[in-house]
Amino acid sequence: MTTPIWDFLERYRQAEMYRLHMPGHKGVTGPLGCEVWDITEIEGADSLYEASGILAESEENAAALFGSGATFYSTGGSSQCGKAMLHLALQNRPAGTPPVILAARNVHKSFVHAAALLDFEPVWLWPEEGTSSSLCACPITAEGLERALAALAAPPAAVYVTSPDYLGNMADVSALAEVCHAHQTPLLVDNAHGAYLRFLSPSLHPLDLGADLCCDSAHKTLPVLTGGAYLHVGKAAPAVFQEQARSALSLFGSTSPSYLTLASLDLCNRFLEEEGPERIRAAARRMAALKQDLPQWGWSFVGTEPLKLTLDAAACGVSGFSAAENLRVDGSVELEYADRDHAVLMASGATDEEAFRAVEQALRASVLRRPVPRPALPLAKGKRVLSVREALFAPQETVPAEESLGRICGAPTVGCPPAVPIAVSGERIGPAAVSLFRYYGVETVDVLRT
Repeated sequence: MTTPIWDFLERYRQAEMYRLHMPGHKGVTGPLGCEVWDITEIEGADSLYEASGILAESEENAAALFGSGATFYSTGGSSQCGKAMLHLALQNRPAGTPPVILAARNVHKSFVHAAALLDFEPVWLWPEEGTSSSLCACPITAEGLERALAALAAPPAAVYVTSPDYLGNMADVSALAEVCHAHQTPLLVDNAHGAYLRFLSPSLHPLDLGADLCCDSAHKTLPVLTGGAYLHVGKAAPAVFQEQARSALSLFGSTSPSYLTLASLDLCNRFLEEEGPERIRAAARRMAALKQDLPQWGWSFVGTEPLKLTLDAAACGVSGFSAAENLRVDGSVELEYADRDHAVLMASGATDEEAFRAVEQALRASVLRRPVPRPALPLAKGKRVLSVREALFAPQETVPAEESLGRICGAPTVGCPPAVPIAVSGERIGPAAVSLFRYYGVETVDVLRT
C-alpha cells in the first residue's frame, strides 16, 4: 500500500531545502530527533481540511482498509471527530425537528463540550436500575432504546453510544443500529478504544455492525502518534455526511495539524495491510488465554473487549488502586486506569510475549483477600435547570464537592481518564451525584455563581 504522506516528507528531507516557513525549528535536528519531518502546508503537502492530494490519497487507503464509505483523518483525537459527527447529524436532521441527541449517559466530556458549542439538548439513555456498577458503564439494550425513541415527541438528530467503553464493555451495535434505522435515525458510535476491532476475524468494528458515523482514536490501539484519529462514514449513511465531513472537522480542529501525526496515520495503513491484522489477532488470542487463567489465580474481570483486561479488583478483595500498584511494583507494568473497583490494562498488536508474562507473574504473585463489600451505585439523574450551553458559558465558582448539593453544575467534573461526567452542565446536583463525587474521590466541583 502506498504511503504518500511519509514519502513526501522523506523526499523533502532529502532535498535539503532552506526552510523559510513554519515551524520555527526549521527542520534542524534537536532533542526530539523528529524535527526534520515536522512541516506545515508547503507546496505539495496538501491541506487537511481541503485535501485533494497526498492527504486525500492516504485517507482513501484508510477507507479501503476499514471498509467505510469514506474515512477522514484527525490530529485532535476522537474528541475532534465526535464533535464533527454530532455537527453532521444536527446539521442534517429533518426540517422542523428540535436539536436533540439521544445519548447513553457514559459519554466522554467532549460530548458535553459539543452540546455547549452546538447548542443541542442531550436526552439521556440510562441503564436499567442495578445493571451498572461503574460510572464508566451504561449498558443499553435494543428494547430500552426502542422505548426511549418511542417516548420522544419527535425523532432525535441521532443516537450516540460509546462502545467499547472504558472498562471494555461492548454494546450490541447491530441491534441498536436496527432500532435506529427503523426510526430513520442515524447511529453514531464513539469507538475511541476500538479501531483495531476491524482487523479481528470476524470484524467487530461498529461500521461493520451498522453504525452510520464512527470515530476511532487510532492512537489508542494502533501504532499511531497521540492525537491521530479517524472519522468514518458508513457506506449506507446519507451521502451528505461524506460531503460535509471535512468542513465539520475543520470547526473543531487546528488549522495547523501535525504532519508527524498524519505521517503516523499514513504508515499505519501499511501496517494494517501487511502484518498488522495477524499481530492484532495474535494479541487477542494471547489476551483470551490470560483471561482464561485468571480465575485459578483468584482474579475476576469484566468486559468483553478482546484487547482490554479490566480486573474486577473489588470483587477479588483489593481496590483497583492496590491492584495497579501491585502490577507496577511486582511486574513493572503501568496500567491505563484504576479506580476503587477496577484496574484497566490495554494491549495492542505491539504488546509482546514478555509484557504478557510480566502481567501474568504480577497477578500470580498478588495476595488476595476477602471481597470488599461494594455498594450499588446510584444513578445521578440531576434535574435539568439550564441548557448545557447556558450553564457552561455562565460565570462559575469552584466549591468543595460536599457543599455542592442543590447547586447547578457548571463545567462537568471528571477524572481523566476516563473523563465521564458525574453531573452535566446545567443539572442541579442532587444527593446521588454528591454520593458519586465522594465514591470517586472528586473533591471540588465547578458550579454556577449564586
